[in-house]
Amino acid sequence: MVFTPETWPIAANMLSFGNTTPDGTPLLDAPAATWRAQLDEVAGLGFTYVDPTDAWVSIGELSAPRFAEFVDAVAASGLAVASISTTRRSVVDATDGERFCEIGHTIIDRAPELGAGIVNFGFMQALTPAQARAGWFWLEDGHVDPPDDSPVRDLAVERIQELARHGAEVGVEISLEMYEDTFLGTPDRAIRFLKDVDMPNVGLNPDLGNLVRLHREIEDIPTMFAKVLPHTNFWHIKNYLRDIDPATGAYATAPVPLVMGIVNYRRHIREAIAAGFTGPFVCEHYGSDSLGVAAINREYIRDVLRSVPRETS
Repeated sequence: MVFTPETWPIAANMLSFGNTTPDGTPLLDAPAATWRAQLDEVAGLGFTYVDPTDAWVSIGELSAPRFAEFVDAVAASGLAVASISTTRRSVVDATDGERFCEIGHTIIDRAPELGAGIVNFGFMQALTPAQARAGWFWLEDGHVDPPDDSPVRDLAVERIQELARHGAEVGVEISLEMYEDTFLGTPDRAIRFLKDVDMPNVGLNPDLGNLVRLHREIEDIPTMFAKVLPHTNFWHIKNYLRDIDPATGAYATAPVPLVMGIVNYRRHIREAIAAGFTGPFVCEHYGSDSLGVAAINREYIRDVLRSVPRETS
């Protein structure tokens, strides 16, 4: 489908609502009225699309009647679902990988009923206790996948291929989210993994904000985008300030709206469109009024899309 700047799917991620109600009830078990109220808040900010990440409500774990309630809640809010993201549920998690893969299959089966054409998977795992205590979780080291010559990576390729075959049967694409220290932790590593999967309905989610925010040396940002944008079919998009003190080697990063950070998204969105990108954007932000910033980012993306020469859109 060819989108205009006004119709391009630009979704809000539901991460800012967490996965429990104020009294600690898992949102998975909350009444549909709770889901509806949160979806209405998103719609009230002008969004027409939402990404119901499993870090909010795991639709792959809802019973059939509860899933029907969920579908009704989304429809009643007036929102559409262009994508579904999984978060910190690696299909090769040492303890729960097989279960997460089964849940992934359920999400793929249910995606068409929600109107979603793409499901996002990654290999990041649960926050460590140190990450959970940190002011920003990325200030502490998290899970590290083994080297690319490991049997675990072979299993990861096999399980993504399995999910992709299922997706192809029901008309769903798979996107692979870039995240530090995983099999998708650098552009070169992500492209290598994608080539080993070798499925036409699988692409990359170039969520390079996950790398930009790290307090460590990273590859040149425009170079990273140049490598991955030709393989991109979906995009979690966010921006950060990033600085290093040359006297001490100390890094400083902080989340900011897209227009204000170190990544020049006007440049890279235009490059992506020129490379053939037609997938959904999902606006993410951490801290402050995350939804409010996401709404600002949505309008910035639309403005950038309007600037794309017609012949490349």
